[in-house]
Amino acid sequence: PDLTGHEKFALGSVKYNISRIHVTAVELPSASISLLPGSGIKLVIGNASLTINMNWNIRTWMFKDSGRGTVHISKVFVTAIFSTPLDSTGPTSISLTSCRTTSGDIDIKLNGKN
Repeated sequence: PDLTGHEKFALGSVKYNISRIHVTAVELPSASISLLPGSGIKLVIGNASLTINMNWNIRTWMFKDSGRGTVHISKVFVTAIFSTPLDSTGPTSISLTSCRTTSGDIDIKLNGKN
């Protein structure tokens, strides 16, 4: 979905719109899943990266501009624990018990066309 909003600053407000968001690359060089006896599943993803392309538009009382942008997020580490209750009376369910995510680098490139 598009991201639209506005922020207020001392010199006025800024309206922005980020649209046509597309994930163009995902790398998971290190991923593992392990069973936690009696409690669930542990997912560990290490040193992952993600690239996103988008259109952007910004407007203030003084100027407006728009263009294309790329966001590259790298050195992403995720640890998630999922619980799988053993209940034979219904369908199997999985719920997220805990999740920890860190990212090392974020590179944002905005190319204006106005």
